[in-house]
Amino acid sequence: MADARTEPVISLRAVTAELGGRPVLRGIDLTVARGEVVALLGANGSGKSTAVRTVIGQVPVTGGAVEIFGTPRRRFRDWARVGYVPQRTTAAGGVPATVTEVVTSGRLSRARFGVLRKADRAAVTDALEQVGMADRAKDSVSALSGGQHQRVLIARALVSEPELLIMDEPMAGVDLASQEVLAATLRHQVEQGASVLLVLHELGPLEPLIDRAVVLRDGCVLHDGPPPKAVGQHALPGHDHVHPHDADAAPVRTGLLT
Repeated sequence: MADARTEPVISLRAVTAELGGRPVLRGIDLTVARGEVVALLGANGSGKSTAVRTVIGQVPVTGGAVEIFGTPRRRFRDWARVGYVPQRTTAAGGVPATVTEVVTSGRLSRARFGVLRKADRAAVTDALEQVGMADRAKDSVSALSGGQHQRVLIARALVSEPELLIMDEPMAGVDLASQEVLAATLRHQVEQGASVLLVLHELGPLEPLIDRAVVLRDGCVLHDGPPPKAVGQHALPGHDHVHPHDADAAPVRTGLLT
């Protein structure tokens, strides 16, 4: 039996997937080791978002194997160990809610019988403080800016105290001040031993945290190794300066931590 300390927290082996009958992933291999921060990079339409959505079960695979903490994804049930930040969505999904209510929803996976205890409420407060939103705790999420929405989504992912964070374009459409807050928050999580898989267009302020970059092109792994030194999508290996519409990046709803 593999040692849980050395076993990858995420493992994709020869994974293929389709969207609308169109091949999106063409046999990719991807691993994230315990304590590692991996950036998934590539041009629009390369399959980045589809790859992370196969991990959390939103997109079925048509071939290959996906494992989380050494367990086949179809049998994995311990979702409290995983924090997921989806791409481009609103914090409350259109439902009237306060910042605290949205973040609290991420704690229910750890709350016994759905009843929040003192430790759960403390975790909500801590998560809000980490992302600099404690002063907006009672505000409606409808009153927040895009960057503040993103902070709330990240707090919701952090509140279950996950061992693994999966974040799909966490910096997209976020102002510089929020980017810096999010980078500091992620740095703290890494220092606490979290493993992280990030979908990014460019490294930006997260660059110092990235251990390894996996670059996708047309659903295939083009590069797996040190992050590209140059900044920006145009610096990625194999970037062809064509920006097709990202067919795999439509906003999604997930049952994970929502």
